[in-house]
Amino acid sequence: MTFTQFPLDDRVQRAIVAAGFQTPTPIQAAAIPVALAGGDLLGTAQTGTGKTAAFVLPLLQRLLATPAAGPRTRALILLPTRELAGQVHEAIRQLARFTKLRSATVYGGVGMAPQERALREGAEMIVACPGRLLDHLQRGYVDLRALECLILDEADRMLDMGFLPDIRRIVSQVPAARQTMLFAATFAPDLDRFAAQILRDPARVAVGTVAPASTVEHTVYPVPAHLKMALLLALLQRISSDAVLIFTRTKHRADKVTAALRRAGYAVGVLHADRTQKERQRALDAFRAGTVPYLVATDIAARGLDVSTVSHVINYDIPENADTYIHRIGRTGRAERNGDAFTLVTTEDYDIVRVIERSLGERLPTQTLDGFNYQQAATAMDARTGGSGRGAGNGRPHPGLAYLSSPNYRAALEAARKTGG
Repeated sequence: MTFTQFPLDDRVQRAIVAAGFQTPTPIQAAAIPVALAGGDLLGTAQTGTGKTAAFVLPLLQRLLATPAAGPRTRALILLPTRELAGQVHEAIRQLARFTKLRSATVYGGVGMAPQERALREGAEMIVACPGRLLDHLQRGYVDLRALECLILDEADRMLDMGFLPDIRRIVSQVPAARQTMLFAATFAPDLDRFAAQILRDPARVAVGTVAPASTVEHTVYPVPAHLKMALLLALLQRISSDAVLIFTRTKHRADKVTAALRRAGYAVGVLHADRTQKERQRALDAFRAGTVPYLVATDIAARGLDVSTVSHVINYDIPENADTYIHRIGRTGRAERNGDAFTLVTTEDYDIVRVIERSLGERLPTQTLDGFNYQQAATAMDARTGGSGRGAGNGRPHPGLAYLSSPNYRAALEAARKTGG
């Protein structure tokens, strides 16, 4: 199948060619015909599957096929993070390049005045985070009464971040006669109920919903809590890559790991919610350009960060659940490239490992790093960066860590558990 088989405006087809798109991804092939027909759509797809184009292309076609008499907001795309909003806006700009359609971004962390001007000048499409959009609505800068299409992307993440009340208030201000598309990677009961409330007899499209990309290789590295930084540095020394993404559980930990890597001579950026929008954008731009090949991030970047050159994702701290694990490692192995996902685990992390394995339906391969001294004492750097993410290590080897030198890690682990290790 090719994009020419979709009934899209010639100007959109030209942009598709200019963007280098060739064969539609599975989610695009499944969702675009449904969206073009004008009905509501409930899409399930993991990140990195091309779902942005799956809703942007039908949206552009809708707006071009029925031009508006005057400037007005005709489409609203809601997203959980500034980074994702910026990327969707860039995709619209790229695919609408041969048209006169305009889009505006609305998100926090930057001044409201430029956004207000863009809205007053009449952008047909608004790409927004819920909180800042509500600010503009309350000040009268946005009029959604003529809205024709509402799209919620990464809806599961928006609910996780507590945006549901804001989204409900926004939905209450848009026309009932509209096309609604909702995309998520996972559907918890709360999201199912919400989707049933705002969509009318939606077509369901599901692609790659339970497993991470097959192009990603997983490896778990057990390590004493006090040696996590030492092991991270040892791993980085063996990786040849222009883009490595390192995840931590907290903002505080992200800053500490970043500082330790810089002291070790690595060019590294940091991305978390306490950074200003300019700082976050600067870190992302440098990472994308390859001038800063290492990026430490909290889960704010687990969805929406799209850098096709990322070869390795390293979970310095294991995520809290399987969904977050899948989204983190979805930052690599994109666009059919191969990628590696390394996860550092301490004795406190085994229950989460088992939860992730049950969700994936397979065991995660476990390795020790040849030549690494697992019996060494903590260094000053190790002490500064802490251990498991649930509290710093005490600088002493854990008594249950004899399994590290065992070829049968799981049997040794169970033995350690039975003896209280």
